[in-house]
Amino acid sequence: MPLVVSNSSPIINLAIIGRLDLLRKFFGMIYVPEAVWQEVVIDGSDNDEVDEIKKAGWILVEKVNDFNLSLALQQDLDKGEAEAIALAIEKKADIILLDETDAREVADIYKINKTGVLGILILAKLRNEIPSLKREIENLRKKADFWLKDSLIAEALEKVGEKL
Repeated sequence: MPLVVSNSSPIINLAIIGRLDLLRKFFGMIYVPEAVWQEVVIDGSDNDEVDEIKKAGWILVEKVNDFNLSLALQQDLDKGEAEAIALAIEKKADIILLDETDAREVADIYKINKTGVLGILILAKLRNEIPSLKREIENLRKKADFWLKDSLIAEALEKVGEKL
C-alpha cells in the first residue's frame, strides 16, 4: 500500500457522499497532520459526517516536525494544506490527497504525486467500486457543494467511458 497524506477536503467530501471507505480500500491507512484533524473533527464537530471520520481508525494523526517549512508554506496556503504538504515531505509520502488548486501547485513544486476527490472517484469507477461516476459527481455537487469545471467533469467521464 502507498504511504498517503491527506488534506481535509478529500476526507470531508467523500464522507459527505458516503464514500469515505474508498480511502481505506485504496490506501489502507492515511495520515493527516494535526491542523487537518482540527479542521475536520474539532472545528467541524457539528457536521453529520464527523462521527464516521472520528471512528475511522485507519486515519492517523501525525505531528509535523518541520515547523519552519509549515510556517513558510502558510504564506500561500491555509494551515491544513501547509501541514499536509510538510507532512508528506517529511514522511516521503507516495501520494498526497488535495483538491485546492494552490495546494496542488505547491505539491508540484515539491514533486509530490497528488490526487483529489475526483481522482479517487475515477479510480473507484475503474475498479468497479462504484456503478456511476456521473452519479457520484452529481452527489458531490449537490450534497457537498463541491465545485468542478465542466471541462474537467467531461474529461473524467470520458476516462471511464461515461457520457455527460
